[in-house]
Amino acid sequence: MITGMSELVLASAGQQLELVRVGKASVLELAEAHIRQIERLNPVINALVDFDAERVREQARALDARKDSRGVLHGLPMTIKSSISTAGYLCEIGSTIHRGDVSTEDAAAVASLRAAGAVILGTSNCPEFLMAYETDNLLHGRTNNPYDLERSPGGSSGGEAAAIAACMSAGGLGSDSGGSVRLPAHFTGICALKPTPGRVPGRGHLPPCVGPFSILGAIGPMARSIADVTLLFEAISGYDATDPISTPVAFRKRELADLKEMRIGYFEDDGLVGVTRETRNALHDSAAALRDAGFRVEPFRPRTLELLRKLWWKFFVQCGAMFYQPAIRGKESQLSPIFREFLSIAEKDGPLGSAELLDAWAELDLLRGKTLIEMESYPILLCPVASVPAFRHGERSWVIDSQRVDYLDAMRFTQWFNALAAPAAVVPVGRLPEGLPIGVQIVARPYEDEIALAVADIVDKAFGYRPPVMVQYS
Repeated sequence: MITGMSELVLASAGQQLELVRVGKASVLELAEAHIRQIERLNPVINALVDFDAERVREQARALDARKDSRGVLHGLPMTIKSSISTAGYLCEIGSTIHRGDVSTEDAAAVASLRAAGAVILGTSNCPEFLMAYETDNLLHGRTNNPYDLERSPGGSSGGEAAAIAACMSAGGLGSDSGGSVRLPAHFTGICALKPTPGRVPGRGHLPPCVGPFSILGAIGPMARSIADVTLLFEAISGYDATDPISTPVAFRKRELADLKEMRIGYFEDDGLVGVTRETRNALHDSAAALRDAGFRVEPFRPRTLELLRKLWWKFFVQCGAMFYQPAIRGKESQLSPIFREFLSIAEKDGPLGSAELLDAWAELDLLRGKTLIEMESYPILLCPVASVPAFRHGERSWVIDSQRVDYLDAMRFTQWFNALAAPAAVVPVGRLPEGLPIGVQIVARPYEDEIALAVADIVDKAFGYRPPVMVQYS
């Protein structure tokens, strides 16, 4: 039985909703439990950048007063990455250039959460302009991993992941153009989904998911279980007639018996960059759990991975730097070290010429087609999220099996699937001796998000979230 404040915040989103539904907890009681957890832990984790307890209480009281038309998320306390417009909250994208910017309206996905009855706790920290796998900026400082404050929760949805892992939030929204919900989920022991672009309306995300980022990027749900991620995905997915890449694909529940007819392709690395022994162990354990559940899990690795990564680099790194030039021109002195680091990486390759960009765009479509042909035999993939678990703040290279692995190379395992525009879920499975979590990645073909979630749910039920020591009340 869930009785105290600690038990309330540790409960899954589904459990919290059930407590409200049956009258064992009010929306205000849920909100107060999360307010207390935020006030206790946010000063050391620094996950939330805009939080006002009284504003949270006002929402909760209004929902408690509602006697009819209760939504599927009625009373659920949630947080939103501060690059996703949330009316009345800071939306600064981690940059002093946008210091004090407050959204005047909700992004489409946030509006869906509110319509479903969610309580918005606040907005979460991110690296400047979202272009890093570590959450730090000159505006709000660095976010710490609740499993080890000397380590990063990842990026760019690092604040969001840290808040959820520390039970300051029951779930939330991040965004992902190169692993930005999946890597933080892996680093902090929670679950996340990078949807197929267009399944969740991107309207209201800053910067806009346009040009190549309409293929790479997506707003995605994050929570402590795949069941909760699925609940959130169903609530925010849907067609948006004003979003040019939105797709009229309704949520489709998948039957387990049908999924077992599909073969799962399993690989530990890409043959170029290695992973830690603990990461391999987590993959072995996940494969065993899926076999025990009746799936055929066989060795398979798409041959196009490195080509996909090279194109991701062109669009995310080179085009990303080009996109930001107008916004930062003449304001270079205001940029944070972590964004300067991104620009220095991009400068090594220089901007793309028009012919090179056109060729890359055409090549991407052809390469996606080749990859999807390969995936006809293995429509589900099981693979690592990254070469390493959560790294120490500022760390930028590691030695794995006597090979030096650099920062962006270590994160390549997520980047392939942004270029493919495929849905990919992350589930916590393994642990290091010191307690750091290790996730695995389950990938499906575009528009088959529900398949990735259903398979991920089996792995999640076999392993799943374990709270950091600091989360529980003494």
